[in-house]
Amino acid sequence: MTTPIRRAGLALAALGTAGVVLAGCSSADPLEESPSTAPSGSSESTTLVVGSQDYYSNEIIAELYAQGLEDAGYTIDRQLRIGQREVYLPEIESGSIDLFPEYTGPLLQVWADAPEERESDEVYAALTEAAPEGITILDQAPATDQDSYVVTREFAEQYDLTTVADLANVDVPLTMGANSEAETRPNGPQGLADVYGIEVGFTPIEDGGGPLTVRALQDGDVQLAILYTAQPEIAENDLVVLEDTEGLFLSSNVVPVASDRVDEEAQAVVNEISAALTSDELIELNRRSTVDQSPAADIAAAWLEEQGLLG
Repeated sequence: MTTPIRRAGLALAALGTAGVVLAGCSSADPLEESPSTAPSGSSESTTLVVGSQDYYSNEIIAELYAQGLEDAGYTIDRQLRIGQREVYLPEIESGSIDLFPEYTGPLLQVWADAPEERESDEVYAALTEAAPEGITILDQAPATDQDSYVVTREFAEQYDLTTVADLANVDVPLTMGANSEAETRPNGPQGLADVYGIEVGFTPIEDGGGPLTVRALQDGDVQLAILYTAQPEIAENDLVVLEDTEGLFLSSNVVPVASDRVDEEAQAVVNEISAALTSDELIELNRRSTVDQSPAADIAAAWLEEQGLLG
């Protein structure tokens, strides 16, 4: 599952987060100390802290884990919509968060120096090796939520764009739009320049590729944006995902990251959920949030019931 070099005249920041579809937040302090309950190997006496990014899709997945574990008898402390990786990852590494839905490629780029792996199984294997002591990488899901460079259909047709490399043919200045964290991440402007030799400006749009980002593309305020491939907005707005022919983006499967407090019984529950979560299923879950505007907890409960994953 992203500072700023703003283009003149762009007032997106003034919009804040207006219009962003959010599925429901935990009211608890996301960075408070985790419960002191010691692991006992029994769900009846173990409280697990489940966290999520400040991103509706990630919150839904965290709810899947939380509700599946509650059904198995665990007590869950939800610390949802904490923020982006720069904020929550230290809490995972310190053991303050017990379970978190992550994405294999982007996380590998944090824990490994310039990884060469690009394909799904290779990235997953490298991630399990790179994980810090005290952290277990559970089974990755078939579902992917890949970062991608996206343009409008009109812009793609105007400049005959199908791949990221084709951006070199564009004869107007290019500006990338994404969450502010993207400016210093490997797939931000510097990564695009290093891998493809394409220079772009950058405008922060703090909605995780949501309505503000789509509107900025459609209005021409930015020419390309980082969206996630499981977002329904791509198909709904007829946006074009540019093919990454040089492997700038690592494979990005949904993967649970667990502390040592997540015992084998809990791991089995979460792995069963992951096995059922395909890319098509994840897009549908996301659609229920962005289109139906259902809360994350309701979306997760309905899906778990549909999949026969509740006792």
